[in-house]
Amino acid sequence: MNQALSIFSAIASFIGIFFLGWILLEVAINGITALNWDFFTKRTLPTGEEGGMANAILGTLMMTALATIIGVPIGIFSGVYLSEYVQDTRLANLMRFSSTVIMSTPSIIIGLFVYTILVLPSYGSFSGYAGAIALSFIILPVVSRTTEDMLQLVPSSLRESALALGSPKWKSITQITFRAAKTGIITGIILSIARISGETAPLLFTAMNSFYWPGFMTGQTANLTVTIYEYAMQPYKDLKTLAWGASFLITISVLGMNIMTRFMFRSKSNDLK
Repeated sequence: MNQALSIFSAIASFIGIFFLGWILLEVAINGITALNWDFFTKRTLPTGEEGGMANAILGTLMMTALATIIGVPIGIFSGVYLSEYVQDTRLANLMRFSSTVIMSTPSIIIGLFVYTILVLPSYGSFSGYAGAIALSFIILPVVSRTTEDMLQLVPSSLRESALALGSPKWKSITQITFRAAKTGIITGIILSIARISGETAPLLFTAMNSFYWPGFMTGQTANLTVTIYEYAMQPYKDLKTLAWGASFLITISVLGMNIMTRFMFRSKSNDLK
């Protein structure tokens, strides 16, 4: 039975790796040919004109940066509050339950929620700000749970030593506990950013898309994921090529962030040894 389960697990693992490799190879073959100077310097244009993805890349970076600025600090403070102050109280359990619900909620529901509270009251005015807020809802619970879990892994003796030396609790948290858990917290932040980099559904209801440069994101804002969604359904070869190029760019970015997190964890493990 042990050998049978080992063989079954190995086969299942190879199947997953095979399809992952197939997807990466297909995206690379079709997408790498689209990457050229025009792809990174020209904005999206109607079919028949030689356009690029510069405005979509810039819009994605701007919304991702704003979502990170909104979601990461709130998530970190939430994780610290749960780990260091309330811990096993009813309020803490309610916050953890709420965080878990948000994490498991489909992103399209989050997009509809932000559409209802921000876009509809402004008479259907889509904007990059609404898109960034929708993405921040996805970042927040991931960072919160990661921060709490990493802080709980820090030995209590470190906290007690700082308090015994007369250090106030806030300084003990920032100078001792945070330093011991910083690698795990940064890893959670990077993974949350990687997750929102490929989100399409929330932006369909909030930022939509545009052929123009994002500017101040007060109107419809160009972004890579919605552009891929729209171009992939078009019958024109040039638009499909741009969609493959954008898909390859997002894949490489997400893959790079995941490799970075594994490298950080490995470096931390070596330091502890």
